Amino acid sequence: MDRGRTNRKRGRCTEAAGGAGQNFRWVIFRIHEQEQELFRTIGEAARALGVPAYVVGGFVRDRLLGRASKDVDIVCVGSGIELARQTATRMNPQPRVSFYSRFGTAMLRYGDIEVEFVGARKESYRTDSRKPLVEEGTLEDDQNRRDFTINALAVSLNERDYGQIIDPFSGLLDLEHKIIRTPLEPGRTFSDDPLRMMRAIRFASQLKFTISEPTLEAIGEFRSRIRIVSRERIIAELQKMVESDPPSTGFKLLYDTGLLHLTFPEMVALQGVERRNGIGHKDNFYHTLQVLDNLAANTGNVWLRWAAILHDIGKPPTKRFEEGAGWTFHGHEVVGARMVPGIFQRLKLPMDHRMKYVKKLVTLHLRPISLTNENITDSAIRRLLFDAGDDIDDLMLLCEADITSKNPKKVARYLANYDMVRQKLLEVEEKDRLRNWQPPISGELIMSTFNIRPSREVGIIKNAIREGILDGIIQNEYDSAFEFMLRKGEELGLTPQQSSPHNGHTPPE
Repeated sequence: MDRGRTNRKRGRCTEAAGGAGQNFRWVIFRIHEQEQELFRTIGEAARALGVPAYVVGGFVRDRLLGRASKDVDIVCVGSGIELARQTATRMNPQPRVSFYSRFGTAMLRYGDIEVEFVGARKESYRTDSRKPLVEEGTLEDDQNRRDFTINALAVSLNERDYGQIIDPFSGLLDLEHKIIRTPLEPGRTFSDDPLRMMRAIRFASQLKFTISEPTLEAIGEFRSRIRIVSRERIIAELQKMVESDPPSTGFKLLYDTGLLHLTFPEMVALQGVERRNGIGHKDNFYHTLQVLDNLAANTGNVWLRWAAILHDIGKPPTKRFEEGAGWTFHGHEVVGARMVPGIFQRLKLPMDHRMKYVKKLVTLHLRPISLTNENITDSAIRRLLFDAGDDIDDLMLLCEADITSKNPKKVARYLANYDMVRQKLLEVEEKDRLRNWQPPISGELIMSTFNIRPSREVGIIKNAIREGILDGIIQNEYDSAFEFMLRKGEELGLTPQQSSPHNGHTPPE
């Protein structure tokens, strides 16, 4: 049995100077001065209205863990809207209050702190929706509806017991022991609101906590309930797992509980090792998680982390066994890049430049390793610089993170190869200036030089100039490109209107 069903006998209040959870004492005068003033003001407003008020939830948890928090939730046994209004009148300058009468909540900003007020409530759920039926309740009712014991902690702002922690579910002990546990029976908690299953894993990932065994088992048992949760809410939790360090924690828990199978099946398809003729391939699911963790150790860029998650996503559909060669995944980078937009759309990730960035990195992630040959040409380096543009440094980070060998000598050799590629990239970039390069001859200049309209010939000449520069046939500068344009035009039977090198145009700087 989970402790939450019996721990009410332990008492509800922990004094600021002692009680259960000695390592997590709430010392009201140790919080920031701005927060002290805020809580005094809310306490005074609550007394004026004759309603008890409490700080609850995430702010209490984070403060006890020493984590920064700028979101404060206030629960009162009465009208949260009236308490917000009364609080605002006592502030100078008086903040604007946003009222959400439909939900019985109000919100105001106090400096850089966002404060939400709500009346204590009791909730009940239908089986086909995670939207609760709400009625007025007590503080106890409000704590009962919380998702986890560490989020059910409350701190009194009332004169009689100001600063005391109200902890009906031993949340302080769970903070000390780093445990995620539901206040009530976990099956009921997750059936009522299935998003809490994602939140349990997200908190475990963010806080480096362990999910209690009964809670974890209930996630597996009730995982199918996640189907009633919107994609937007699911991806919001998944994004926070991706941002965690290490991010693999969340994905392993999602896989083990079966939630990943229902929310991200393309990633699950990476798991497993198939053997044929005694030859096996690596488990690409766990390889992907190792790449993700390797990358996360060097960058907080969430979209670069998504590129790590998706870099091998094209391997399952391209897997083949070839006699004499073993397992192959030819073209998986191309197939994977084609899969990226569909995955982003289904997961409700942004379909904008961030998706294109991830798609580009998936497309290019094998290119740098092909440039580790000592005899590689400057032309190949130019093409990578041209294709990657300003994302070349991120691409190199991804490629280095893709080294997951357990053999330290292999790792050292691969890293040395990438150092060589980086040096070549620097040398060619310094000489040819190809990062985010635009050809020195525009389509407009081609049309005006030969007095032609937009046509196939314009595209042929533009492509020839680009390829000539990338291949090192001509220099990456205006005059060389202009002369090359004239030659290509003549080959196509076009006649220039003027013979001047600049043709009446000023070359770009």
